[in-house]
Amino acid sequence: MSSDKEPVKTICPYCGVGCGIQVQPGDEPGDVQFMPWGDAPVNEGRICIKGGAATEVVDHEDRLTDPLLRDDDGEFREATWDEAYEYIIDELERIRDEYGPDAMGFFASSKVMNEENYLLQKLARRYGTNNVDNCTRMCHASTVWALRTSLGAGAMTNSMRDLREECDLFWIQGANPGEQHPIANSQYFRQAVLDGATVIQVDPHANKTTRSFQIDDTERHQHLQLNPGTDIPLLNIVLKTILEHHEENPEDGWVDEEFIAERTEGFDHLKETLADFDKEAAAEECGLPLEEIELAAEKYATADNAAIFTGMGMSQHACGVDNVQNEINLALITGNLGRAGTGVNPLRGQNNVQGTCDVGAMPNVLPGYQLVDDDEARESVEDVWGFSVPDEPGLTNVEISYEAGDSVKGLYVMGENPVMSEPDANSVADRLADLEFMVVQDIFMTETAEFADVILPATTWAERGGTVTNTDRRVQRMRGVGNVHENTKHDLEIVSEVGKRLFEEKVFDFDDPEVVFEELRQVCPSYHGMTYDLLGEEGLHWPCYELGDEGDPFLYEEEFDTESGLGHIEGVEHTPPAETPDDEYPLILTTARLEEHYNTGTMSTRSPTLNRQTPENFVDVHPEDAERYGIEDGEYVRLKSRRGEITLEAHVTDDTKEGVVWTTPHFAAASANRLTNHVLDERAKIPEYKAAAAEIDVDIEPADRAAGDD
Repeated sequence: MSSDKEPVKTICPYCGVGCGIQVQPGDEPGDVQFMPWGDAPVNEGRICIKGGAATEVVDHEDRLTDPLLRDDDGEFREATWDEAYEYIIDELERIRDEYGPDAMGFFASSKVMNEENYLLQKLARRYGTNNVDNCTRMCHASTVWALRTSLGAGAMTNSMRDLREECDLFWIQGANPGEQHPIANSQYFRQAVLDGATVIQVDPHANKTTRSFQIDDTERHQHLQLNPGTDIPLLNIVLKTILEHHEENPEDGWVDEEFIAERTEGFDHLKETLADFDKEAAAEECGLPLEEIELAAEKYATADNAAIFTGMGMSQHACGVDNVQNEINLALITGNLGRAGTGVNPLRGQNNVQGTCDVGAMPNVLPGYQLVDDDEARESVEDVWGFSVPDEPGLTNVEISYEAGDSVKGLYVMGENPVMSEPDANSVADRLADLEFMVVQDIFMTETAEFADVILPATTWAERGGTVTNTDRRVQRMRGVGNVHENTKHDLEIVSEVGKRLFEEKVFDFDDPEVVFEELRQVCPSYHGMTYDLLGEEGLHWPCYELGDEGDPFLYEEEFDTESGLGHIEGVEHTPPAETPDDEYPLILTTARLEEHYNTGTMSTRSPTLNRQTPENFVDVHPEDAERYGIEDGEYVRLKSRRGEITLEAHVTDDTKEGVVWTTPHFAAASANRLTNHVLDERAKIPEYKAAAAEIDVDIEPADRAAGDD
């Protein structure tokens, strides 16, 4: 490809690291090509396999190019935009008039930009409901809950750059940055280890993160391969080990007494919780030698600056809030918060999952995490919007799906794929089929769009502009190169038009993302001091409360953003997974992502480069289990749970523990989410993806073996 057009600087559309890339437009609309951005602020020109292949889906042959309406025979036909808008407005008005506004649900998306998500949640509230949510409910809702409650903000406390420069020990629990955040892992974490830092990795599955830190013989990398669902017992061993040592050797400073006294509350509750805790029994439950866990405790407690990194392996449990709270406890009792190189840092999985939450696309908060039932906060937003906002929290996306066909009659889905992303996915599909009305706007015909009444063709990440917020709170600008298909529209344009037609008010009269951002920063306190000009190419870390603020690379230097200003310590006790192995389902199923694929595979499985790496799903089986079942490496097996079954290739490996099978959610034909458990954390409403009882059947039909499908 040769072109005289200048490359456009933008942000990779995949994980939450926020790597800068360039898109080189060609002479034809669909002729776009990836180029590195050598001095990009986050990645400095480095890119992973997904980022390098990101442009492959922009002009893919499967792109939706025209609005589609379902006809009386249940088939889709092409329609004009006016037809599609008129039908949407008629159905939204009908549902509101017949059932009330809470009969509608709205799904925002972490794959689209802050401005577009902001408008969708505003549309839901103007419609009269707080039933709006996004995919953080599936990934980090429990993390957000625990961090907001105990520290003040549901985000990384520190920046990747200050962690690379100042951190002495990386405690990585339930996260796999080697595959899920490759540039953060190689450029920040691994570089720090090469410079002398220590890594403690806690994960049931050995993976690329495990292997990336095996760089020398100094034993500075320790992998605690625990049983799924035993993170609380492991952390309680760590906490009790630190407290016991401090009681006997206070001069060693394993516990920061001054920090606890001046900046925390709840320490006595933690001590009471651990008073009768049996470390030996807990280690047996974790499936690890006690001395290995105690060694990890010593390494963390004696580091000058220790940072915790947490992922979905911690959050996606029925006890997810407690899991993360125990990580917070560890950081607080050792004083590892409020300075560079420390903190509790969730690694966000999608390009804009942080920003989607920041702008209020959740049922209980408005932009800036202001609670919908807080009168003062709600009124401050209403003053800008010019209309009233419901004062009761709405349903989460999982709850909306549960209620589809019952109390929820209609659904507006922007860039999400719940038929693939939600647990017990077979029943999700059945419930969505019972809706009276559903509109989906997306770039491809997804598994969810198959159930829609109206499908709206949106533009891709490379075709439009706006802002996204990465995993360490850096707000950055994305820039587009122009529409590939002339009849597709930007998500911002679509939502604005629906709002204008539905309400006939100027509150949705937007035609430019910068104008939307100007309104967003009025109602989102942590974005107050940002403008497009100030963001420039570097971006800014929130909070920026006033114009001229440069943003904070780390939070809580002086106090926590809680009501008392203190960090909250709270002892937690073990809650086993909702399903544990039994005679019928004797294995534990756990799941995770791959480096070369992404969530429900809507984009990545259509990329030739990425699909060539891993074209279909597989399941990791321990050699002892393989021998017991008679499974050969590369053989197709049927993996089953109480909710369904999938057929996929078996990989015999000791990457997983005996009794534990491991697979992924990326592939429609054999997605792990057909098997995962829909039980929720009571507070955060996040599903328990990471532990379910399972069984393997090796006696399958030859046709199934060949197809790899069920």
